[in-house]
Amino acid sequence: MAGGRLIRGFEPLVQRAIRVRNVLSNAMTLGVRGLAIDADRRVFLVRHGYTPGWHFPGGAVDAGETAAAALARELEEEGNLILGEAASLFGLYRNPRFPRDHVAFYVVRAFTQPAPPAPNREIAESGFFPLDGLPEATTPATRRRLAEVLDGAAPALDW
Repeated sequence: MAGGRLIRGFEPLVQRAIRVRNVLSNAMTLGVRGLAIDADRRVFLVRHGYTPGWHFPGGAVDAGETAAAALARELEEEGNLILGEAASLFGLYRNPRFPRDHVAFYVVRAFTQPAPPAPNREIAESGFFPLDGLPEATTPATRRRLAEVLDGAAPALDW
């Protein structure tokens, strides 16, 4: 058990090293994020322990994994959210911080959360928030995606 926590504690460093390697080798990487919105129009957001702001849950697509499978895995790992039906792919965005990195963005409307997730090394906080009560530190990219999906704003090319 303790060994698993130790390994998970190194995940952000390993992910960062993989991104650096991919940038240097000119490899493209793919990540996923999901807008989970409930019947009360509350959105699920996470605050990571290693980067500022509130974000949609998500992460890297692992080798041999589909984007849809990665989304389901990340939703469960970060929010204890279990998909009730397939999520809808909304768009594919370039990550300007890592020019060869792309983000597949999904809208998730059918899910359950058996119990709130416990904070861990990766996710410091998480929760559902009403659209008019988002945390002040919600990232600009998260706010732009909400406007695109819910208000019909023109989708951007960059995350």
